Amino acid sequence: MHIHILGICGTFMGSLAVLAKQLGYRVSGSDADVYPPMSTQLEQQGIVLREGYRPQHLQPPPDLVIIGNALTRGNPAVEYVLDEGLNYTSGPQWLAQYVLHDKWVLGVAGTHGKTSTSAMLAWILEYAEIKPGYLIGGVANNFPQSASIGESPFFVVEADEYDSAFFDKRSKFIHYSPRTTILNNLEFDHADIFEDLEAIEKQFHQMIRTLPGNGLIIFPHGDSAIEVVLRMGCWTRRQQFGIAVPDEICKKLAANGGVFWNALVQDKQGSEFEVVKYGQGSTGEVINRAMVSWNLTGIHNVRNAMAAVAAAHNVGVEVMTARDALLEFKGVKRRMELRGTIEGIKVYDDFAHHPTAIKLTLQGLANKLQAEAGDSRLIAVIEPRSNTMKLGVHQHEFNIAVQAADLVVWFKPNDAKIDFVALLAESKAPSYAFSEVDQIVTFLEESCQSGDHIVIMSNGGFGGIHEKLLKALGHGPSLLT
Repeated sequence: MHIHILGICGTFMGSLAVLAKQLGYRVSGSDADVYPPMSTQLEQQGIVLREGYRPQHLQPPPDLVIIGNALTRGNPAVEYVLDEGLNYTSGPQWLAQYVLHDKWVLGVAGTHGKTSTSAMLAWILEYAEIKPGYLIGGVANNFPQSASIGESPFFVVEADEYDSAFFDKRSKFIHYSPRTTILNNLEFDHADIFEDLEAIEKQFHQMIRTLPGNGLIIFPHGDSAIEVVLRMGCWTRRQQFGIAVPDEICKKLAANGGVFWNALVQDKQGSEFEVVKYGQGSTGEVINRAMVSWNLTGIHNVRNAMAAVAAAHNVGVEVMTARDALLEFKGVKRRMELRGTIEGIKVYDDFAHHPTAIKLTLQGLANKLQAEAGDSRLIAVIEPRSNTMKLGVHQHEFNIAVQAADLVVWFKPNDAKIDFVALLAESKAPSYAFSEVDQIVTFLEESCQSGDHIVIMSNGGFGGIHEKLLKALGHGPSLLT
């Protein structure tokens, strides 16, 4: 069977391609924007990639076309599929039908942290020798690829709230019917398809309506939007997790709800914390404790870890085993990934699509640099590429998101509705905006000094800025370390 995937280099669709290949299908795909790490992974899998969306890519006709949600009517390949009557489906529908139908699905949903939490959870299960299947919306450093069929009934999936396809406007996660469900957080995002937060809450509740009563929902203590969703109606068992929640509250919630997971963070940067499990019973006493000292930074990653530990525990993984797995967790590519160091200047790549994610990531690194008591500057270079950011919906939140940075550089997309004049004027840190990637590279080359930490934040390829900057800083690729 030959499957052709339109939009194959997206993180989700690329992972589908890997799964289809492992199931024995012949897989090819097209995309308008081919860039690493997904393109590299696909090529290593022997999957044929074609640039652009030409009807010729669908000749001779494949047995099935999987159409990514980024494609719309008017796209030449989509029009050809419809005109020729080719068999087509959405990515989430294909995943549900061919992979998840007989699995214990562990779904990770939420506005932020889905990829990191999915990677942590899959790694904990792998470390515990459960050998899960998984689909992660990125390339996890503990695994050879972003997706695997696995060798057990358990399957970890990143459960996205974005719509499934131009012909199926339901959120992707509606298709997955997870038995163990993480609701990591919930904020307004995807302004191109959702009118407001209430519209997203309705989609989350639609998923909750499909969950089994003997399943489990894991969610953070104090997230008002998630609590709104649960009050709409919930028929599934629940557990909460939190950061530094007072002991008496933990005991009360555990006694009422069965289990509460608390993280006691030992330092500002979140590199050391204690996992505390409060157990079922009339008093909700502590029944497990485990100290984690790892290489990741940021309180947001501590939250992700707590959710992953709770979900893994639901399928039989002991707390200490999960702790040991976290100690060996290597993170995900494009999540504060150090791309190189030149003349004492460190350049990082971070996948960023929302002001809250930007804020948490920058604050985590800033706390780490402060703890090291050096004179390092934190420089944030941001491409507002997501539809929500480009629409200017979060205009008032941008400067709050970057307040941990010492210097901020913005890329100005041609189609952005952001008021960059106001953005720069209201910034507390020195801020600049450029319309060309090469202009940013030149500015940084002239402005940076030894000890600087440059965090490049985008949910796309950003015009190859990482390689261009490293080359410019070192006046040649041979100086990369």
